[in-house]
Amino acid sequence: MSDGPARALTYPLLVTSGTLVVIAAWVPFADVDQLSALAVVALAVLAYTAYQGGLAFGVFPTGLVATGTVRGRRVRQQYRLVSRSWLEISSGDRMVWQPVFYEPSLSVLTPAELELTDRSIHEGDTRFFPSGRVRTTEPAGKLVDNPSRPIDPPTFGIARRLVLDLQQAVGAPLVGLLWVYVMNGGIGAFVATTTVAAAAFTWLSAIRGSDPS
Repeated sequence: MSDGPARALTYPLLVTSGTLVVIAAWVPFADVDQLSALAVVALAVLAYTAYQGGLAFGVFPTGLVATGTVRGRRVRQQYRLVSRSWLEISSGDRMVWQPVFYEPSLSVLTPAELELTDRSIHEGDTRFFPSGRVRTTEPAGKLVDNPSRPIDPPTFGIARRLVLDLQQAVGAPLVGLLWVYVMNGGIGAFVATTTVAAAAFTWLSAIRGSDPS
C-alpha cells in the first residue's frame, strides 16, 4: 500500500506545529493586547488546520459529487506565488478540478482511472487527499501538464518546501509595521509581529496544499 498519508500530510502538519511553536515562544514577552492577538492567531491556525484535515479525510464534503471509476489526471497550477496540485477529473461530459495535498506520486501520475467514493480518491493503492473544495471552472494561472509517460518520482526535502512557502511571507514586515502604528509598539513588538506573521503566511501556504515541484 502507498504511504501517501505520511508523504502528503506530514509536511503541512509539521509547518502547523512550527507555527504554533513560534506563537508560543512570544507568549512570555507579550502584554495583554499582544496575548489576545497571539491567542486569536493560534485559534485560527488550529481551526483552519482542523477544517483542512476534515476535507482531506472526507469528514467535510469538498463538493466532488462523482463516484465510481472516472478518468483523471494531475495538473500543477502556478498563479503568482501560489503553486498547487489539482486532479482534473472527467465524469461524462463534465470536468471538475479537485486540489490535493502534494506527494511525489502526483508528479508522475499519467492520465489514469480514479476510484471515487464520497470520502476518498484512489488511483490503485495510492490515496489522494483533498486540500480544498472542488472547482467547476479551471483554476486561475498557468496549468502545467504532467508527462504523458511514467518517469521516476522526484524527491523534495522539507528545506526546499519551506523556502518556497516562505515566499508567501513577503508581506510580514508590513503587518509588523501596521501593528506598531496602531498599537504604538516598539522594535520588540515589530519583530514579534513580523515573525508570527511570517510563520502564519508560511503555514497558510502549506496547509492549502502547496506544490514544491
